[in-house]
Amino acid sequence: MASQFSGVLQLTDLDDFITPSQECVKPVKVHKTQGKSVAKIQIEDDGSYVQVNQDGGKKKLEKAKISLNDCLACSGCITSAESVLITQQSHEELFKVLRNNKANPAEQKVVVVSVSPQSRASIAARYNLSSSEAGRKLTSFLKGLGVHHVFDTSFSRSFSLLENQREFIERFQRKERDKKALPMLTSACPGWICYAEKTHGDFILPHISTTRSPQQMMGSLVKGYFAEQQGLSPQQIYHVAVMPCFDKKLEASRSDFYLTKAETREVDCVITSGEVQKMLEEENVSLNELEPAALDNVFSSVCGDEFLSHAGSASGGYLHHVFTFAAKQLFGEEVKELTYKTMRNKDFQEVTLEKDGVVLLSFASTYGFRNIQNLVQKLKRGKSPYHFVEVMACPSGCLNGGGQVKPVAAQNPKELLQKVEELYRSERPLPPEDDAHVAKLYHSWLQSIGEERAKELLHTKYHAVEKMTNGLTMKW
Repeated sequence: MASQFSGVLQLTDLDDFITPSQECVKPVKVHKTQGKSVAKIQIEDDGSYVQVNQDGGKKKLEKAKISLNDCLACSGCITSAESVLITQQSHEELFKVLRNNKANPAEQKVVVVSVSPQSRASIAARYNLSSSEAGRKLTSFLKGLGVHHVFDTSFSRSFSLLENQREFIERFQRKERDKKALPMLTSACPGWICYAEKTHGDFILPHISTTRSPQQMMGSLVKGYFAEQQGLSPQQIYHVAVMPCFDKKLEASRSDFYLTKAETREVDCVITSGEVQKMLEEENVSLNELEPAALDNVFSSVCGDEFLSHAGSASGGYLHHVFTFAAKQLFGEEVKELTYKTMRNKDFQEVTLEKDGVVLLSFASTYGFRNIQNLVQKLKRGKSPYHFVEVMACPSGCLNGGGQVKPVAAQNPKELLQKVEELYRSERPLPPEDDAHVAKLYHSWLQSIGEERAKELLHTKYHAVEKMTNGLTMKW
């Protein structure tokens, strides 16, 4: 079978593609001993693995099922290992918790759903609603099922943008003594992070921003500040994130985002935009027919009945916000509008700040693994001209994530994507530094818990993964 991984993975020694019809198993690693013959692995007629020893003796090997943490899942945001992900994190798990809440009120968990603006736009496109209308009706639907709170990850993204700004300034100021301080590469895309950890390890990881993604920022807020304010333990909250891509399921499963003391994840379950659509269908509900509900403003960027968003790309606007902030902070330049220069394709663009013929800042956005591979190769050759790169695994970014609502019959995918983008961009942008609620939490919550603890809640770490001798990886 020809591998269906993206081109960039085919350029590496990764080749662990599976189809839904195959069982997902870890490959077997045989340690070779110098100067001695080793056991061989053979596959029997029934598909079982057998170890054949030097003396001819045979031993049947047990298959090791791949868990969510083991799956690579970064072929344009979704691979055929999707079935593995869905069995462990799916809308069915959310339904199960909601049913249990009704059956056992004494053991009820507070269910919180955090919805990404990209998912909201995707759902809005299906029902011909505005993004804010879809958000209000989606809130109505979820609360009707028994969900207690529905939040908006544009709010937690303000934290991600602010932390990215600060981290870039710190890196820029130490670039002379730390050759890996720049370029700084964004970290919000888990498909890109997974690829970097598994294929380039310690070389590329120092370049990646340690700032958490909006999903995991919300995880900190919900299981930390919100739980505290509600007088709940983190374990009493079931936190669900609605995201445009399946890789976000992997991100939530990382051990870095597991609260050991509380024995719970910061994000318990991730469901995609498409899974929300499936929930509506299973409940025989049309979003158009629902009465809109008032928006939760605890952790949502809203103004009345309307959602607020951020300027820049539909993948979060990281380049836009870091560029304008750095231009002002480092060079005293007020940049009102960014001019993007398209390079080899629309998913590779550059923005520069020049003064008196000298390039002061050089930023880029790089989407899709073909462009990511070119970026990595330039870095390895020491020829990358950039100070900052917004990196996303999916061509066209998060709005085109593998978990978005699929086109209906006879609908053109490109036209659907354009419609989703128009809905996303229709929301009024709010600079993260102008969000009074975010500023309040920085002062009241984060400053009260100390600098180290605040850094732990807003940042994360990465882990180079050792490869097996046959090129396959064992864990994330």
